[in-house]
Amino acid sequence: MTDHGKDDTGTRILIDGLGKTYRRDGKDTEAIEDISLEIRQGELVSFIGPSGCGKTTLLKLIAGLIPPTGGTVEIDGRSCTTPGADRGMVFQDFALLPWRSVRKNVELGLEIAGVPKAERRERAENYIKLVGLEKFADSKVYELSGGMKQRVAIARSLVVRPDVVLMDEPFGALDAQTRNIMQAQLIDILGSTDQTIIFITHSVDEAIYLSDRIVVLTKRPTTIREIIDIPWERPRDRSAPEFNVLKKRILDYLEKENVMEN
Repeated sequence: MTDHGKDDTGTRILIDGLGKTYRRDGKDTEAIEDISLEIRQGELVSFIGPSGCGKTTLLKLIAGLIPPTGGTVEIDGRSCTTPGADRGMVFQDFALLPWRSVRKNVELGLEIAGVPKAERRERAENYIKLVGLEKFADSKVYELSGGMKQRVAIARSLVVRPDVVLMDEPFGALDAQTRNIMQAQLIDILGSTDQTIIFITHSVDEAIYLSDRIVVLTKRPTTIREIIDIPWERPRDRSAPEFNVLKKRILDYLEKENVMEN
């Protein structure tokens, strides 16, 4: 396998021959077909592909939420067949407890894990500060804007210190301005942690802006069409010619595949 990752860290996630077939009404539907990929520690890797290609299915396989039909997923050499504390999830709909404060939402995973109260509070405060919400630690979640809620969701995922953070369209429900702010916030967080992030998105612009690599998927049955290394330092200039040349190339492919699908 070609090494598309960074040179200074080891492989964190190894996906080998991964496949998923669903059986409905007596018929088999192949969703994922023979995906193999190495993701290195500290990378942010985005998955992008035609509409309905199975990006979320792939994320669920890595999360251990559904079993594969074939192939394996390993994190640090451990097989991932069920959910585990080594993987944190951030969803588009935030999945927060609105009656709890910001602090209590961030502490939730630590509370479930039995972490002592004083340590829970200290760790939660550190991550609340990391996402810029220290002035809102005691606010109820229902009082917050959409962007602030997503920051809470990110802090809650990171505070349990998972090796891998799985993000499923986390900024998809936000307006354009808030989405750009959250992308910049995520870049700041990347500079403060060493966690590996798998990022599902429909936005080519977002994938290029954030990622170390972009995995471009085919339509179903989904496999890898190409892996694109992003060589530019963050933060990136969206108006740069090379940024827009790459954006157009990926958009042209997706538009062609979506038209062929319809």
